[in-house]
Amino acid sequence: MTIGTLQGKKVAILVTDGFEQSELLEPRKALDEAGAKTHVVSPAGKKAKGWNHKEWGDEVPVDVALDSAKADEFDALLLPGGVMNPDQLRMNPKAVEFVKHFTDSGKPVAAICHGPWTLIEAGAVRGRTMTSWPSLKTDLKNAGASWVDKEVVADQGLVTSRKPDDIPAFNLEMIRLFEQGRGESQPLRKTA
Repeated sequence: MTIGTLQGKKVAILVTDGFEQSELLEPRKALDEAGAKTHVVSPAGKKAKGWNHKEWGDEVPVDVALDSAKADEFDALLLPGGVMNPDQLRMNPKAVEFVKHFTDSGKPVAAICHGPWTLIEAGAVRGRTMTSWPSLKTDLKNAGASWVDKEVVADQGLVTSRKPDDIPAFNLEMIRLFEQGRGESQPLRKTA
């Protein structure tokens, strides 16, 4: 990946307690190295606690509380997985609305593992080809997506991957997508 290709891009990373640690830390490092400014957005308070495979992991500082986050101030969105993290986020109306802003306005989104659960709740998967952790296959199909078992899939401004082993391919495709940004044919949605 090219250093500095994301210079000037502001990326939101939406998580709460129970995010898969490697799925936040490794993509964030790649984004930072590419020149992006990354911001952890969370309803979790001042810190969000990671999940490291089969036990609790490290905490990361929350840069922006979800209650005060403005999606229109960001250029792209990263949705790490872990089971607990997206399961809680998809039940949080503010988190779902935050994600929906990105998809409705055509801003690029990258989701890995269980991350697509929040995209399902935001009504953003119908007609897209996606991948995920295998247990989400039926959920994605029922929501109108075409599910494939590949390490990374890019479709209509959305990049998805299955698991931590896919992170190198995920990072490359995420940076490529975030560099392209919003398509000219997809204007920002007007808000009152």
